[in-house]
Amino acid sequence: MDDLRIRAATPDDLDAVLAFWKVAAEGTSISDDRGGVERLLARDPGALLLAETGGGTAGTVIAGFDGWRCHLYRLAVHPGHRRRGVATALLAAAEERFAALGGRRSDAMVLTRNRTAHRAWEAAGYAAEEQWRRWVKPLADGAV
Repeated sequence: MDDLRIRAATPDDLDAVLAFWKVAAEGTSISDDRGGVERLLARDPGALLLAETGGGTAGTVIAGFDGWRCHLYRLAVHPGHRRRGVATALLAAAEERFAALGGRRSDAMVLTRNRTAHRAWEAAGYAAEEQWRRWVKPLADGAV
């Protein structure tokens, strides 16, 4: 994609990002609301990366760095833009960000059932770590 542009999201992008995730992302999260994404940008303004083409959002990735580890979330590409290098460009931008921050290894949250995503992550050089299991505890009543 010749006109693909990667940039950090701003608070003005939040409504569009949340709408985009409903179309392009697999699954939902308790953090998929305006308040959750606002807190992300307030804490780490460069974490939410957008891929844009033709004036619209083609993809997103959250490249979060906690000062020790690099975490990737919400890699999503619009169905009409898949298999055109959008995810590759987003991951390259995320990895450049991590390197600039001093990160040494990145990990990704990927749904077990999302086989299409598994292939994409493998193609990008990532591998599942079967010896680890994610443990979660919702911090709010009724949260999923």
